[in-house]
Amino acid sequence: MGKANAATIMPAADYPDDMEREILHVLMVEDSVDDSELILEALREGGFEADCQRVETAAAMQTALAAGGWDVILSDHNLPSFPTKEAMSVWQNSGQDIPLIIVSDRIGEEAAVALMKAGAHDFVAKGNMARLVPAVQRSLLETKTRKQFELAQNALQESEARFRTIAANIPGMIFQSIMQSDGTVRLTYVSEGCNQLLGITPQALQDTPGLFLDMVIAEDKSSLSQAVETATEKLATCNWEGRIRVGEQGEIKWVNLRESPRKLPDGDVAWEGIISNITQGKFAEIEIRRAHQELGELSSHFQTLKERERMELSREIHDDLGGTLTAIKIDLLWLIDRLPPEKALLLEKVQFIDTLADRMIDSTRRIARDLRPGVLDYGIVPAIQWQAKEFRKRLGIPCEIECADEDIVLGSDLSAAIFRIFQETLTNISKHANATRVKISFKAADGRVELLVSDNGRGMSKQDRSKPRSFGIRGMRERSRYLGGDVRIDSMPGKGVTVIVSIPYDLSQASQVFPEQKTLF
Repeated sequence: MGKANAATIMPAADYPDDMEREILHVLMVEDSVDDSELILEALREGGFEADCQRVETAAAMQTALAAGGWDVILSDHNLPSFPTKEAMSVWQNSGQDIPLIIVSDRIGEEAAVALMKAGAHDFVAKGNMARLVPAVQRSLLETKTRKQFELAQNALQESEARFRTIAANIPGMIFQSIMQSDGTVRLTYVSEGCNQLLGITPQALQDTPGLFLDMVIAEDKSSLSQAVETATEKLATCNWEGRIRVGEQGEIKWVNLRESPRKLPDGDVAWEGIISNITQGKFAEIEIRRAHQELGELSSHFQTLKERERMELSREIHDDLGGTLTAIKIDLLWLIDRLPPEKALLLEKVQFIDTLADRMIDSTRRIARDLRPGVLDYGIVPAIQWQAKEFRKRLGIPCEIECADEDIVLGSDLSAAIFRIFQETLTNISKHANATRVKISFKAADGRVELLVSDNGRGMSKQDRSKPRSFGIRGMRERSRYLGGDVRIDSMPGKGVTVIVSIPYDLSQASQVFPEQKTLF
């Protein structure tokens, strides 16, 4: 279909023949060939190239309209065999939005007005053809504008319907509010999810926006106010989690409110957002946190039991097995002193058994020391110093120890935890660091003990720290976490590793949890 040309009409003499013309598809209701030619000539002079079909009967007009593609209908008035009223009826019944213009001389002003009221777009007298092209252009423009408006309206309605469908199926409540300059808030839109989430109708909430704030439990109102105030000042997204009390039974729900502000030209602030029910997720989160806490407590309890079992086993090995071996050693020495020289073979056997006894005594001491170094009985500082000395002896790596206070007194559980963390740190250095120097610092201040171990080795990447089977690092953190402390690892590839352990302690609780052995192997 052609489009109307809104340009000023040129007279025929001034309109170049080679100028591109607008094609106009015309359905003409006319019984005069001469009149139709005059009409087509007028259109041509106005810049149109008319593609025209002339009809004289209702049937012919119906057939032509059914074919479609018409830009305008130009109709004479009251053809002998086809009255104007009937022609307009055929046109209107077609349901097509095509402008109809009456072009006739056989009509009075009163009849023309009546036809215009009945739906005709315009009237042009055949004696004044200069009005034809402007009338056609205006009618085409009006039709085009009307169609564009209808399309926009349809698109808007479809968009609104699509939005309402989406809003109805989103878990939670979608809303739009306006915060006026005086602080007054009014809700311009509330989705149907309001019913399920808050137990009230969207209209009730729109009428009384303060109902939501009334539902927020007292302990969470201040955090909501602070979140909204901060977001308003910065015109940033507000993200708040809190609890509301819903219904007559006072059901507690966890909700997440997320809304974004938009400054309006009049200074008001529009907020669009969503309130979601996160109760299940929040309770699951709480349960997971509780489970983690219980697991940590259980793990720490196991560690404590293990330390006690180690100590008991170390004591049994030292007192019973060590004492028995010492007695055997004494008896063997007594026997050696009393064997006659001529019993050389027997003397050799007894001396060999004495050598085996020495080896067993050494093994017993080593096993007991590994289970729980007796040096822990003399304090955490001597234990750290001893372990560093053993590390230096075994690997030949110099260890620099810095400890301002030699008399740091800790409870057995805390001492054992720090010592095991220290042991694990040195084990990691020996296995992975390729270090040539280790620096150790241990101090107590402001109610916390801090152990710092650093090396100059190859360092540790983030991937190394998060390996699925990095049980050593996990164990260090678990021990520390149960005691209210933390373990921090600072490292870069090629820059060495620094392990910082910080744990709170209370001198009033520094008494020993289980009996101590005072033998230093």
